[in-house]
Amino acid sequence: MAEQLPIDIPDDPKLAQNITHFARALRKAGLPIGTGRVVDAIRAVQAAGFTEKQDFYWTLHACFVNRPDHRTVFAQVFRLYWRDPRYLEHMMSMMLPAIRGVQEDRKAEAGEKRAAEALLDGVERDHPDSSEDEGETELEIDASQTASSEERLRSLDFEQMSTAEIAQAKRLLAQLNLPVKPIASRRGQASHLGHRIDRGRTLRAAMRQGGELRDIARMKPKPRWPNLVALCDISGSMSQYSRIILHFLHTVSNTKGAGWAKVHAFTFGTRLTNITRHLQQRDVDAALAAAGSEAQDWEGGTRIGDCLHAFNRDWSRRVMGQGAVVLLITDGLDRGEPDALAKEMERLHLSSHRLIWLNPLLRWDEFAPKARGIVSMLPHVDSFRAGHSIASLENLAAVISKPDDVGEKARLMSALSA
Repeated sequence: MAEQLPIDIPDDPKLAQNITHFARALRKAGLPIGTGRVVDAIRAVQAAGFTEKQDFYWTLHACFVNRPDHRTVFAQVFRLYWRDPRYLEHMMSMMLPAIRGVQEDRKAEAGEKRAAEALLDGVERDHPDSSEDEGETELEIDASQTASSEERLRSLDFEQMSTAEIAQAKRLLAQLNLPVKPIASRRGQASHLGHRIDRGRTLRAAMRQGGELRDIARMKPKPRWPNLVALCDISGSMSQYSRIILHFLHTVSNTKGAGWAKVHAFTFGTRLTNITRHLQQRDVDAALAAAGSEAQDWEGGTRIGDCLHAFNRDWSRRVMGQGAVVLLITDGLDRGEPDALAKEMERLHLSSHRLIWLNPLLRWDEFAPKARGIVSMLPHVDSFRAGHSIASLENLAAVISKPDDVGEKARLMSALSA
């Protein structure tokens, strides 16, 4: 929640009108708010009073927020709209680079850019008079080599996307497939071009001919499609990445002919939650809303070792058959016992056909395996790849069926042994 600051009440307050405009900003930021909720919020504030800032915040929160992933956006819009004009100037400087002397040297946190865009919708974006900036150094940027907007979006970090960019990214992910090749099976199927002799069919045909062996039936290996098991970290540092990756997994699970026998999805933070049945809904918004309601530990802490132990104990034998491919989406920042985490990772690795770790921290060029959790997990994965952008998911789709792909594992293992 945003830092609580005192609220200045004007001499001629228009509280109902302000709550209405606040609800419009929330709606533009992505919260599903209708007229009924606005009326309920006005009545709730009238009943609860406007004297305590904590009561006011939580009264509006109770009326407008019904999903865990909306809490951060609500807190940022509330901070911008009701209490921190200086912070609004900072966000305006991010949206309008011509405003100088205000922007701080830091990136927007989760939800800040969406909140600023919602509040600045319709604001004039004209550049100020250049005469006011006489004496200042003017920077000229050569944009001749600038990539197209779509290419820029493909490489943009999910955490830094605005509301419109997130919507466009989801549309691109809805067109992306995650194809997989079949696994060799001992079972066979009839084929006159097969290299194996089908003894059963050959003998049955001979019995129908009075025991005379005329033709030799042949067969080829029957293709077997693996399961896809996704384990998504939804702790505070991973919630935005996992939310968009779950949107992508919904597309994969509902795409016919992608090759996967079944897609199983689990979320974990402080506990493990199975959301597989929710991803089977055709409507992506309804599916993710149901998954958010099921997982009560969104944006909470992280207990990777405990959650992997719960998965290995309760779910591994149920969903890891048929040579399952496992996607582990987490930053690996765990404060638990490293030895216990390494043990659970080893067991998970042995149970899977391939274990692929997607870590958004790989977006940093200076990334090094220094955290205890990362050091414990890295030796037990087959491939270690970035998972912070559309381009990283496209790269995953291109190599997921390559058994020799290790991603960045070899380089980072060398750094560990150095």
